[in-house]
Amino acid sequence: MQITGTHFNYYLICHRKLWLFANGINMESTSDLVFEGKLLHENSYSRRSEKYEEVAIDGIKIDYYDAKNKVVHEIKKSTKHEKAHEWQVKYYLFVLEKNGITGATGLLEYPRQHKTKEVLLTIPDKTAINDMLVKIKTIINGENCPPRISKPRCKNCSYYDFCYAGENDQPL
Repeated sequence: MQITGTHFNYYLICHRKLWLFANGINMESTSDLVFEGKLLHENSYSRRSEKYEEVAIDGIKIDYYDAKNKVVHEIKKSTKHEKAHEWQVKYYLFVLEKNGITGATGLLEYPRQHKTKEVLLTIPDKTAINDMLVKIKTIINGENCPPRISKPRCKNCSYYDFCYAGENDQPL
């Protein structure tokens, strides 16, 4: 299985969510929050698709890539999981570099907060990504679903109902 940016993002947010997604249990198609994020993505920069191209390579899909300036643009709804977003973009830069596109940078864009953040890929980042890839594959290929993490952020997760259905514990 090729590792995608979504796998990388989920690894940094919740190992259970990663395992479920990678094993074909996708709750995002019914999530209002995910739909809201897609609308924001489509409507925030309406002319962007005319200017930048979509790149699909080695399992990743970059929606907006400025080939002239070598910039990956990643739009996110909220800064809530900013570290995970940053590493997702670093992973995109890593894959681009592995495919001969050197010197690319990333730009995380949060239209609602009117915030942007530049993302660079460093040598230590490459080492960390290689380590994370091993861990991601171990989780994905694990026989059992990891336990739920029971964090306040779980309330806004598309897998919330799945994780708390039939559990004896009180929901968050």
